[in-house]
Amino acid sequence: MPLRAVIFDFDGLIIDTESAIYQSWRELFESHGHRLTIEDWSQCVGTDFSSAYDPKKELEQFTGRSFDWKQQEQELTARVHELLTGFDALPGVRERLTEARALGMPCSVASSSPLSWVSRHLDQLDLRGHFANVSCRDHVQRIKPHPDLFLDAAQKLGAAADEVVIFEDSLNGLNAARAAGMRCVVVPGPTTQHLDFTGAWHRLDSLGSTSLAELASMLE
Repeated sequence: MPLRAVIFDFDGLIIDTESAIYQSWRELFESHGHRLTIEDWSQCVGTDFSSAYDPKKELEQFTGRSFDWKQQEQELTARVHELLTGFDALPGVRERLTEARALGMPCSVASSSPLSWVSRHLDQLDLRGHFANVSCRDHVQRIKPHPDLFLDAAQKLGAAADEVVIFEDSLNGLNAARAAGMRCVVVPGPTTQHLDFTGAWHRLDSLGSTSLAELASMLE
């Protein structure tokens, strides 16, 4: 089957929010005299704390105290927005979106994050118009590593599983793509580059290193 549609993860793939989120949590741990390792943190990249590693529980175990997590999360989010000030889309993102439009390949975002988070950053990056739709945790019962987000996005694009290519930066995302029966090109970032992505269709250093036309030719 030809390549007909493209699905993009969001965090860590379109913009490196993942590094900023990790840094904010690492700073919180350090402020209480503890270390948050990238090995622990990477378990929850692409999903949520209930599905994998939970830094809230770990910090409470380290400190022996409970936290006002509603207030703490507001402070963490504010810190992330501060760290992301002036950030642009990651290398190759704009080029691949422009190429997809020229090739007549509709694109979607499939993210485990809330729609409000994804929409805010897409608008700031002026990228919203490149996507036919956005599938977020608001739209499905289960997020990554379950396949629901990718299945929802593909359905909205009117594409079968073997007509789609997914761009992902996380292991949870790769596992979700494989569960959906879709080809996954992994583009690891600073928080995931140490992980084993066995099972990915391809692995790239950035979205700027291979064109959609080249990927499509591999399917022919």
